[in-house]
Amino acid sequence: MTLPALQNTGVFYRRILSQFPQDISLAFAYGSGVFKQQGTTQGQMGKNMLDFVFTVDDPVTWHTMNLLQNRKHYSVLKMLGPRKISSIQSDRGAGVYYNTLVPVDGRVIKYGVISTETLIDDLMHWKTMYVAGRLHKPVKMLMQSDNNGKLRAALVGNLKSAVIASFLMLPESFTEEDLFLQIAGLSYAGDFRMVIGEDKSKVANIVNDNIQHFRILYSNILQDCPQVVYKPQQGKLEVDKSPEGQFIQLMALPRTLQQRITRLVDPPGKNRDVEEILLQVAQDPDCGAVVQQGISSIVKSSSITQSLKSIATAGLWKSASYSSKKLMKMWQGWRTKPSVSQLS
Repeated sequence: MTLPALQNTGVFYRRILSQFPQDISLAFAYGSGVFKQQGTTQGQMGKNMLDFVFTVDDPVTWHTMNLLQNRKHYSVLKMLGPRKISSIQSDRGAGVYYNTLVPVDGRVIKYGVISTETLIDDLMHWKTMYVAGRLHKPVKMLMQSDNNGKLRAALVGNLKSAVIASFLMLPESFTEEDLFLQIAGLSYAGDFRMVIGEDKSKVANIVNDNIQHFRILYSNILQDCPQVVYKPQQGKLEVDKSPEGQFIQLMALPRTLQQRITRLVDPPGKNRDVEEILLQVAQDPDCGAVVQQGISSIVKSSSITQSLKSIATAGLWKSASYSSKKLMKMWQGWRTKPSVSQLS
């Protein structure tokens, strides 16, 4: 079997995973190296960097072991030792420590390390939406501990939150594609990298070739949700847009998003409770726009702080190399985007 064929199987991912310390509660691969995106050929996919996230219960122990096994993966920060690396991971940015442009088994990979506790907090409350946002989209699960029921519940809860937030920003009737585009775009709202550094058609590229993957991810949630009429055969949905319906949806949003909405709507010094403010928002014709602003404010702060941290964790040379590749992808996306005349 040739290597490109092997790379499409679980064996290839397990081989990569085997080269890291095995004390991992959750591991997944994501991005354009894993899932085909519109405008990308199979050959191009094979050249794209593979992105991973490893969730670990004890970051200090994990980094200790990884420094022994894979010391070259780290920037000059390796000189600080595993305890300081773990502190940088947990106390800065979105709680993720990335090593990037790492050669493994004939491919180049990037992997982020996040503590299980930090991930659960982000999934449940959208504190940063950094990893939670990646998990709104299809990912390739490589490892998941059977012993952590709280993590399993948080993973499902994160998907439900993405659906509810999207309902609030969509009209009364919409298609599956509309919903999946809205969901996929949540973690890019307010991300400064979408202004410079990312292909502007990134969200559409993610969704268009992966509709079936999104259906698998969200079908059960949509069928069980009392707030929506889901017609999977026609690919259409109808959601309750009454003030009562929107209030129920707002009350089901993650805590951090509710707090951001409260700050946007409640003048300083009034100190009304969250329920009263959300009841007001539910009756506002611009309810969806307020929710969008709240999400943007979460994503904006975490994307900036995490990107600044990544300069240190990657090192200057790797940061410059990674950024130049992102800019090239943005330029190529701009060049291949159809003109208005082509679309009409």
